[in-house]
Amino acid sequence: MTTEQVSEDYWNSFYAEHDQIWSGRPNVVLVDEVSDLAPGRALDLGCGEGADAIWLAQQGWTVTAVDISSVALGRAAQHAKDAGVDDRIDWQQHELGQSFPDGEFDLVSAQFLHSKTELSRDAILRSAASVVAQHGVLLIEGHMGFPPGEHNPHPDIHFPTPDEVIAGLDLPDDEWETLVSRVHDRAQVMRDGQPINRRDCTVKLRRR
Repeated sequence: MTTEQVSEDYWNSFYAEHDQIWSGRPNVVLVDEVSDLAPGRALDLGCGEGADAIWLAQQGWTVTAVDISSVALGRAAQHAKDAGVDDRIDWQQHELGQSFPDGEFDLVSAQFLHSKTELSRDAILRSAASVVAQHGVLLIEGHMGFPPGEHNPHPDIHFPTPDEVIAGLDLPDDEWETLVSRVHDRAQVMRDGQPINRRDCTVKLRRR
């Protein structure tokens, strides 16, 4: 079995455990950082059940939304149809370490692109930067660690700081402008209803 098949099986099993995994609301940082942008073409990497892609479509964006899980994509497509924006979203299945969507985009969003299976995150984010159009925006949101009190099954996994994310992109300084580079707290409600605070990091870059 290939690495791609292992990853797809893992994420299909993950999403099949419950009828709904995520809240159904768009990520807060996406809303905060994108609301003032003029709608254009957007790429949503690791779209899951589709909340971010649907929100973007509702704001007037034309969206390409990508995930490895066929279960998640099927669920997302139904949510988009229910929301009346299915004609604005192209759902695509990709193992991002192996294949990548075609095109050029005014916004590329990678929200919490983490995995408990093998993931070439730096390489994927470099691919993401390569498809950002002139004057377009690359928005990367990530965790700074596992939730407080949760067992870390992979202590060797490193959660990069904003500076490390930017360094890993290896972008020419004269072609990109850093708009946001910060670590921040975020309130989250776990599946059991327990509220916790997490440390996340935001990187927002614009191609000059």
